[in-house]
Amino acid sequence: MELQTLDEVVVSDSKFPIKRENSGKTVIKIGLKELENNQGKTVAEIINSKSGIEINGSRGRQGEVLGVFARGGRGRQVLILIDGIRVSDPSSFSQEYDLRLLAASNIESIEIIKGAASTLYGMSAATAVINITSKKVSDKKISGDFQSSIGTNQTSFDQNYNIADFSNTASIAGTLESFTYSLGFSNVYTNGLSSIITEANEEDPFSRYNIDLKLGYAFNDKINLTIYANQTNLNSAYDESFGLIDAPYNFLTEQKRLGLSSKWSYDKGDLNLNGSFTNYKSDNRSAFPSMFEGNNYVVDLFNRYTFDHRIYTILGVNYNLDRAEAEGTQEFSLIDPYANLVYVSPFGININAGLRLNLHSEYGSHLVYNINPSYSFGIDEGYLKFMGSYATSYITPSLSQLFGMFGANPLLEPETNKTAEGGLEYKANNSLRLSALYFNRKEDNFVFFDNTLSQYFNASNTIKVQGFEAELAWVPLKKMNLTANYTFTERKGDSAIRIPKHSFNAALSYSFSARTYTSLSYSYIGKRLDTDFNTFDDEVLDPFSTFGFYISREVLANKLKFFLNAENVFNTNFTEVIGFTTRGRNLRLGLSLKL
Repeated sequence: MELQTLDEVVVSDSKFPIKRENSGKTVIKIGLKELENNQGKTVAEIINSKSGIEINGSRGRQGEVLGVFARGGRGRQVLILIDGIRVSDPSSFSQEYDLRLLAASNIESIEIIKGAASTLYGMSAATAVINITSKKVSDKKISGDFQSSIGTNQTSFDQNYNIADFSNTASIAGTLESFTYSLGFSNVYTNGLSSIITEANEEDPFSRYNIDLKLGYAFNDKINLTIYANQTNLNSAYDESFGLIDAPYNFLTEQKRLGLSSKWSYDKGDLNLNGSFTNYKSDNRSAFPSMFEGNNYVVDLFNRYTFDHRIYTILGVNYNLDRAEAEGTQEFSLIDPYANLVYVSPFGININAGLRLNLHSEYGSHLVYNINPSYSFGIDEGYLKFMGSYATSYITPSLSQLFGMFGANPLLEPETNKTAEGGLEYKANNSLRLSALYFNRKEDNFVFFDNTLSQYFNASNTIKVQGFEAELAWVPLKKMNLTANYTFTERKGDSAIRIPKHSFNAALSYSFSARTYTSLSYSYIGKRLDTDFNTFDDEVLDPFSTFGFYISREVLANKLKFFLNAENVFNTNFTEVIGFTTRGRNLRLGLSLKL
């Protein structure tokens, strides 16, 4: 089994493939091997093991609403990209993207940039950008990839070991001269747990299926075009959170996405055109039934040009239109011209800087900028890098917050963020990498919901967040990998619910042979506040730790593999959200077949 190497190339923080030592960020890259070694886990669970990230709800019943918090921020401050294109649901309350819609089996890699990245990626990229790249097409004329697994789905109190979790994936792909194709299908079904903790423990099932199609054509060695389509249907039962009682509620979502990606390469550069249309339909069947529909149109046109392998430039314009049914059809649009420059000097100084002008149909123009210098110098076969950045970002209220049925306020103003960070990274040959970084962010015009007046408002105070992140990647032995990360986060200005002040993750992997791989994982979540929404009082939640174990064995080299994944091995009982179910010890057995 090939272990993770430390000589990485990163893309997301500049839109250019550059060496990690020349990047001014501590970009996290989750490659295909790491994804394959986490089979059986959701996208949210995989991302949640990284520094600076807390995905609330990922430890509960699959299907619970996920809160993606990065560096003490909220979900609307995290931008999700799929193949470089912004995805968000304009009919949702905070125009966030629902990670429950994603199938991990269709992902090639995930890159996470923490900190503000609005100059390259636009609105909402205030605390993190999560760039998800779909799987590459095989070079063979035809290939097949199949995965299937079954598992338990139980709490720490009821270890019944009933099979209640099923997952299947099938895809075919190939290359026929200049033509490429791939077609994939996946489905998930889980049952056995109640959304909330009740004596009856009435089961609330969750199901999802995904269909993905991708077609590509290379007109010559310089011009290529790819079109893709996706349909995802999600059905999640849930309970009444006010009063914490079992209820026969259901939330159904359908996503339909159509897009294209094209590139024209020329000497020293390339011209790129990416675009997508996504339709979201949601049906909330509860005591207060409601239906939501939204459309999102995105076009990103940018040109990359390199001067003498030292200066990397981008000039682009991005168009975004959000439309939703909120007390009638409501919409707003953004046209964002942007420019970015990366300078890699021969004497160790690197600079990443950019500007973006947000031209919003409701709020007019707003300029965001970024300056990210770094300095690295060689030490034996490695390097020591010092880095810092200062960046601004811009988040407009959602269509629901402005015009929706529940507490809308058309007088809301956009939120602005200012982020500063500084740190260092040390790499010793290909066996050790250490990084440490301090960050500080100020949020103005924070949009919040006033429970007394039942309406959205802009906060009059400034939210201040600071924190520290440390990461370790070490190969102590040829067949062993150790990774660890620690995050300290302090948020002032509100109650900072569900954001732990301290968190720690570690994973130790070992390959007994070319065909047998094992790993042990550990996660610690410190004290944090949560609000009891029956009394609206804040309570302190106890810290907790969980352990995981994974083993895989290739029966046929590079073809047939079996795996066993055990989570929460010591069956720890803990609270993630007050009143809601969390998972105890659970086992999953599966196989993957490549043809």
